[in-house]
Amino acid sequence: MALFGSKRDDGAFGLVAGSFPDPETDIDAAADSGVAVLAGGCFWCVEAVYLELDGVNSVVSGYAGGTSDTANYHAVCSGRTGHAEVVKVEYDPAKISFGMLLKIFFSVAHDPTQLNRQGNDVGPQYRSSIFYADNEQKRVAEAYIAQVDKAKVLDDRIVTKLEKLERFFDGEDYHQNYAARNPMQPYIAYIAAPKVQKLYKLYPDKTKQ
Repeated sequence: MALFGSKRDDGAFGLVAGSFPDPETDIDAAADSGVAVLAGGCFWCVEAVYLELDGVNSVVSGYAGGTSDTANYHAVCSGRTGHAEVVKVEYDPAKISFGMLLKIFFSVAHDPTQLNRQGNDVGPQYRSSIFYADNEQKRVAEAYIAQVDKAKVLDDRIVTKLEKLERFFDGEDYHQNYAARNPMQPYIAYIAAPKVQKLYKLYPDKTKQ
């Protein structure tokens, strides 16, 4: 991961509370699988944000989207495997919905207008993507992307891909809960921590504290 991101890689891109729309289309809690797989650049940063959300039970950093039978950090970092760094979020649909996870994804966890990069992290492994498990997740994701683009709360149009989840690979142990275990690491201090701070500023009612 490169140390410094772009000027907009600050967690919420200058948004103010209330500027990002709530999803008009969502999955009913009774029909929600409670698992979402999302790619938004460095998984350390995305993981750090989602671990703070009330209703999120676990977050696992890993890889998805490639065609090979295995995935590991060094191979994925080459940008040649087709995999993206992702997080698998397991959550309680009675406390937080899939649509709300997407709202956090687009407004805090990463910049969805950057193509195949996040700041100085460049390559398809850092792409913005929603790995949908079923047609309901795909339907809600498509609707929310259209809703956000129409609301014009971002400087550019969303370039997030929708990809069918074929397989998720757990990341190496040292990547799990990385930000919490390494708060003084420069990348965490400059890139991940500000995203978490933005989460608490914009959505304090959605956090665990």
